[in-house]
Amino acid sequence: MRARAAHSHHGRGWWPFFRHYLEMVAAMFVGMAVLGAAVRGGLALAGLEFPARPEPAVLEMAVDMSVGMIVWMRYRGHGWAGTLEMAGSMFVPALVLFPLLWTGVIPAGSLLLLEHVVMLPLMLLVMLRRRDEYGGPARV
Repeated sequence: MRARAAHSHHGRGWWPFFRHYLEMVAAMFVGMAVLGAAVRGGLALAGLEFPARPEPAVLEMAVDMSVGMIVWMRYRGHGWAGTLEMAGSMFVPALVLFPLLWTGVIPAGSLLLLEHVVMLPLMLLVMLRRRDEYGGPARV
Protein backbone atom coordinates (compact mmCIF):
# COMPACT_ATOMS: atom_id res chain seq x y z
CA MET A 1 0.00 0.00 0.00
CA ARG A 2 1.36 3.40 -0.98
CA ALA A 3 2.12 5.93 1.72
CA ARG A 4 -0.33 8.77 1.99
CA ALA A 5 0.20 11.67 -0.39
CA ALA A 6 2.34 14.62 0.61
CA HIS A 7 -0.69 16.90 0.81
CA SER A 8 -2.71 14.80 3.24
CA HIS A 9 -0.84 15.48 6.49
CA HIS A 10 -2.82 15.27 9.69
CA GLY A 11 -2.83 18.74 11.17
CA ARG A 12 -1.21 21.85 9.81
CA GLY A 13 1.13 22.68 12.70
CA TRP A 14 4.89 22.59 12.69
CA TRP A 15 5.22 18.92 13.65
CA PRO A 16 4.54 17.49 10.14
CA PHE A 17 6.99 20.04 8.75
CA PHE A 18 9.67 19.16 11.30
CA ARG A 19 9.02 15.42 10.83
CA HIS A 20 9.58 15.79 7.08
CA TYR A 21 12.88 17.57 7.73
CA LEU A 22 14.00 14.71 9.98
CA GLU A 23 12.90 12.19 7.33
CA MET A 24 15.02 13.99 4.73
CA VAL A 25 18.07 13.94 7.00
CA ALA A 26 17.53 10.21 7.66
CA ALA A 27 17.11 9.53 3.92
CA MET A 28 20.36 11.44 3.28
CA PHE A 29 22.22 9.26 5.78
CA VAL A 30 20.80 6.07 4.28
CA GLY A 31 21.79 7.24 0.80
CA MET A 32 25.29 8.12 2.00
CA ALA A 33 25.75 4.80 3.74
CA VAL A 34 24.31 2.52 1.06
CA LEU A 35 25.49 4.24 -2.11
CA GLY A 36 28.77 5.41 -0.60
CA ALA A 37 29.61 1.84 0.35
CA ALA A 38 28.58 0.63 -3.11
CA VAL A 39 30.78 3.21 -4.85
CA ARG A 40 33.80 2.48 -2.71
CA GLY A 41 33.21 -1.28 -2.92
CA GLY A 42 32.90 -1.09 -6.69
CA LEU A 43 36.10 0.92 -6.95
CA ALA A 44 37.92 -1.54 -4.68
CA LEU A 45 36.72 -4.50 -6.76
CA ALA A 46 37.98 -2.73 -9.87
CA GLY A 47 41.33 -2.09 -8.18
CA LEU A 48 40.81 1.68 -8.16
CA GLU A 49 40.99 4.24 -5.40
CA PHE A 50 38.61 7.09 -4.75
CA PRO A 51 40.15 10.35 -6.03
CA ALA A 52 42.17 12.21 -3.40
CA ARG A 53 40.78 15.63 -4.40
CA PRO A 54 37.93 16.88 -2.20
CA GLU A 55 35.63 17.90 -5.08
CA PRO A 56 34.79 14.32 -6.19
CA ALA A 57 34.06 13.35 -2.57
CA VAL A 58 31.66 16.28 -2.17
CA LEU A 59 29.90 15.57 -5.46
CA GLU A 60 29.66 11.83 -4.76
CA MET A 61 28.18 12.54 -1.34
CA ALA A 62 25.69 15.01 -2.84
CA VAL A 63 24.59 12.36 -5.35
CA ASP A 64 24.31 9.68 -2.65
CA MET A 65 22.26 11.93 -0.38
CA SER A 66 20.08 13.14 -3.24
CA VAL A 67 19.24 9.62 -4.37
CA GLY A 68 18.19 8.70 -0.84
CA MET A 69 15.99 11.79 -0.58
CA ILE A 70 14.50 11.38 -4.06
CA VAL A 71 13.52 7.77 -3.36
CA TRP A 72 11.91 8.68 -0.05
CA MET A 73 10.13 11.81 -1.31
CA ARG A 74 8.69 10.01 -4.32
CA TYR A 75 7.56 7.15 -2.07
CA ARG A 76 5.83 9.69 0.18
CA GLY A 77 3.97 11.13 -2.81
CA HIS A 78 5.87 14.36 -3.45
CA GLY A 79 5.95 15.77 -6.97
CA TRP A 80 9.05 16.08 -9.07
CA ALA A 81 9.42 19.87 -8.70
CA GLY A 82 9.71 19.81 -4.90
CA THR A 83 11.78 16.65 -4.99
CA LEU A 84 14.31 18.10 -7.42
CA GLU A 85 14.48 21.36 -5.46
CA MET A 86 15.32 19.37 -2.35
CA ALA A 87 17.97 17.39 -4.24
CA GLY A 88 19.36 20.67 -5.58
CA SER A 89 19.99 21.80 -2.03
CA MET A 90 22.66 19.07 -1.92
CA PHE A 91 24.55 20.57 -4.88
CA VAL A 92 24.21 24.33 -4.40
CA PRO A 93 26.73 24.40 -1.53
CA ALA A 94 29.36 22.93 -3.86
CA LEU A 95 28.73 25.71 -6.38
CA VAL A 96 29.44 28.25 -3.66
CA LEU A 97 32.24 26.41 -1.87
CA PHE A 98 34.33 25.11 -4.78
CA PRO A 99 35.49 28.58 -5.90
CA LEU A 100 36.36 29.38 -2.27
CA LEU A 101 38.42 26.18 -2.16
CA TRP A 102 40.14 26.91 -5.47
CA THR A 103 41.09 30.44 -4.40
CA GLY A 104 42.46 29.25 -1.05
CA VAL A 105 39.79 30.94 1.08
CA ILE A 106 38.83 27.60 2.68
CA PRO A 107 41.08 24.57 3.22
CA ALA A 108 40.34 21.26 1.50
CA GLY A 109 39.89 19.51 4.84
CA SER A 110 36.95 21.78 5.70
CA LEU A 111 35.01 21.31 2.48
CA LEU A 112 32.78 18.38 3.51
CA LEU A 113 31.95 19.92 6.87
CA LEU A 114 31.13 23.29 5.31
CA GLU A 115 28.98 21.59 2.67
CA HIS A 116 26.83 20.08 5.41
CA VAL A 117 26.73 23.33 7.40
CA VAL A 118 25.34 25.12 4.32
CA MET A 119 23.18 22.24 3.08
CA LEU A 120 21.03 21.71 6.18
CA PRO A 121 19.70 25.30 6.43
CA LEU A 122 19.33 25.36 2.64
CA MET A 123 17.05 22.31 2.88
CA LEU A 124 15.01 24.21 5.45
CA LEU A 125 14.69 27.19 3.09
CA VAL A 126 13.52 24.89 0.29
CA MET A 127 10.91 23.44 2.63
CA LEU A 128 9.77 26.89 3.78
CA ARG A 129 9.28 27.83 0.11
CA ARG A 130 6.81 24.92 -0.23
CA ARG A 131 5.46 25.02 3.30
CA ASP A 132 2.02 23.73 2.31
CA GLU A 133 3.52 20.65 0.67
CA TYR A 134 5.62 19.82 3.73
CA GLY A 135 2.83 20.26 6.25
CA GLY A 136 3.83 23.53 7.88
CA PRO A 137 1.32 26.17 8.95
CA ALA A 138 -0.41 27.85 6.04
CA ARG A 139 1.07 31.11 4.80
CA VAL A 140 -0.44 34.28 6.19
